[in-house]
Amino acid sequence: MGYRIVVVGATGNVGREMLNILDERQFPIEELAVLASRRSLGTECMLGDKTYKTDDLDTFDFTGWDIALFAVGSDATKKYAPIAAKAGCVVIDNSSLYRYDPDVPLIVPECNPEAIHGYSKKNIIANPNCSTAQMVVALKPLHDRAKIKRVVVSTYQSVSGSGKEAIDELWNQTKGKYVPGQEVAAKAYPKEIAFNVIPHIDVFMEDGSTKEEWKMVAETKKIVDKSIKVTATCVRVPVFVGHSEAINIEFEEFLDEDEARDILRESPGIMVIDKREDGGYITPIECVGEYATYISRIRQDSTIDNGINLWCVSDNLRKGAALNTIQIAELLGREVLKKG
Repeated sequence: MGYRIVVVGATGNVGREMLNILDERQFPIEELAVLASRRSLGTECMLGDKTYKTDDLDTFDFTGWDIALFAVGSDATKKYAPIAAKAGCVVIDNSSLYRYDPDVPLIVPECNPEAIHGYSKKNIIANPNCSTAQMVVALKPLHDRAKIKRVVVSTYQSVSGSGKEAIDELWNQTKGKYVPGQEVAAKAYPKEIAFNVIPHIDVFMEDGSTKEEWKMVAETKKIVDKSIKVTATCVRVPVFVGHSEAINIEFEEFLDEDEARDILRESPGIMVIDKREDGGYITPIECVGEYATYISRIRQDSTIDNGINLWCVSDNLRKGAALNTIQIAELLGREVLKKG
């Protein structure tokens, strides 16, 4: 027996990736509904070899459906997620709307699966920010061993994190550099993204940080440990898919780099590729379409007593969004609904 699943925002990048992963992981589905806004009504979506046409989100009745996977913005989520939850359908939300709500669990299954039982307060579960998701997968097993005091992270985030318009903008700007007369102005970003990096993701806050940087701080505390201090610099780079992060970790006690490497190799969701030679590391282009969070460049930080540096790469449309959502649904099925 399977689950009655709704994918909300099925025509977007993350929604389509959700459908791919539901098929790849053979999630037990009894019935599937794919929803979109009226402008995308009737658009065809694929789950394996089956074709589905999108229904209207505005008129859909969530009664009797088990799980709704939301891949729409905060405004639409604010309107429709409570409707689904009230109808008895558990919402797993990809937007930032509920991440900081104390009555909504924020879950990365490799890190805090026990939090799944908190869903019943609002019938909603939150999926973390893409840059946070891959980082905490790396942090949690190390924190369990040596307790992390402080994290300094710089991110190198692909344009797919901003949606289709940003992907198109990078492509068109790149072509424009080689074809005279086809220069493309910046629209998705405040400055040109092709052959450039932009140290600005989301809106600026009063203290000079950006909302993306604040998210990494707040979400790491909620998922891993509220005592961890985090400082982040988030940068958009001219990469289509795949986020990268340079992470510096300070522990309360000494952790040898070899032990850290062994711990990460044995941890769920992680693949360690760490050879100290040319090409002995993973880059974003190599992680596209993969489930794992890749860790490379593990080394001692000699500037502090208990420090480790590492390089972390993951497909942001997968672990950063769609894959983590499906993993939450699998966890929910195993621990709570128990129908599959």
